[in-house]
Amino acid sequence: MTADEWGAPPARPPAAGRLLVATPLLTDPHFHRTVVYLLEHDGGGTVGVVLNRPSHTPVGQVLPDWHDVTSEPQVVFNGGPVQPDGALCLGLLGGSGVAGMREVVDGVSTVDLDGDVTVVAPAASRLRVFAGHSGWSPGQLEHELAEGAWWVAPGSPADLFSADPRPLWTTVLRRQPPPLCFLATYPDDPTLN
Repeated sequence: MTADEWGAPPARPPAAGRLLVATPLLTDPHFHRTVVYLLEHDGGGTVGVVLNRPSHTPVGQVLPDWHDVTSEPQVVFNGGPVQPDGALCLGLLGGSGVAGMREVVDGVSTVDLDGDVTVVAPAASRLRVFAGHSGWSPGQLEHELAEGAWWVAPGSPADLFSADPRPLWTTVLRRQPPPLCFLATYPDDPTLN
């Protein structure tokens, strides 16, 4: 079922700062009911992080120096199936030109976890750590969008740093225009409806 068949609003192209919202058709366990914040989308492919999959691992267990400066919940998030043993940190930059931070869009920046936490922490109002990320090769995401696996929605730093990320799939869908907002109540198993 394509986005048009869902009755979705006109398609937005993927871009840094936007969200990919998994449609109910996407049953891959890595992405079922996920919301992915896009960090990069260009000719080289697409990179993002899953926002609504916090783990039970405290940041301090893997990055002790960063635990006290990360946003609630202070756990490592499962960013996606690509390089799951690698850590990626995103921050909300309060100014510009901070060593160890590179702005992606709208103040959201990548953070060098090998950098000096005492320099980065005061410059960032929010920080979140992800294990792994989500990635698509050139053309792969466009193919998945055409198949109806994802919706593209506007994103904001509030989505990225939500203190309660688990219901983000429903939250993001509810704020979309009709008829997409109605799918926020789509059951996990429609046969039980």
